[in-house]
Amino acid sequence: MYKVNEIFYSLQAEGNYAGHAAVFIRLCGCNLACPWCDTKYHTKGDFYTKEEIEEKVDYLTHGDKNAIVVFTGGEPTLQLKEEEELCKGYTRCIETNGTNKVPSWIDWITCSPKSDIDFKAIGRMPDEIKVVYEYGRDKYLKSLLDLNTKLYLQPLELNGKMNIAEVFDFIKQNPKYRLSLQFHKLLGIR
Repeated sequence: MYKVNEIFYSLQAEGNYAGHAAVFIRLCGCNLACPWCDTKYHTKGDFYTKEEIEEKVDYLTHGDKNAIVVFTGGEPTLQLKEEEELCKGYTRCIETNGTNKVPSWIDWITCSPKSDIDFKAIGRMPDEIKVVYEYGRDKYLKSLLDLNTKLYLQPLELNGKMNIAEVFDFIKQNPKYRLSLQFHKLLGIR
């Protein structure tokens, strides 16, 4: 059984798969408490079996395996297990904070580290790293430049303001990074 906050069909709005049709499976639970978190509701949910999740995904996509499936949270690695593979046939992505092992059946790992981590807990190098730009993390962000993975930098939004100018400057000085905006918020979609 999985405790699920919600399952919905939309477009991926961030990172490498931005613009792709995607089913989001928002799993409950998180092992961190980030002040900027936009998923404060990750504790409320209903219980689903593996079969119920897969039926819902197939229903939402009409069985079209061109859509991607994104496991998100909270922290999805608290519930996803190596021995129970979900949603075979779809490209399966995960959005993780990088503090736990990711099952090997996941096809694409997006890691959004909330602190300065070395990614060893994940079990393999993430396909992309998405970092919210905070003051004082430049040294850590520069340490990621040598990694063989895609790097995205996202502005920090607090009290309705974003530090976009600082993000632009950092990317211009470190062009391996790409700008990541939360297009779903800008477009007013889920």
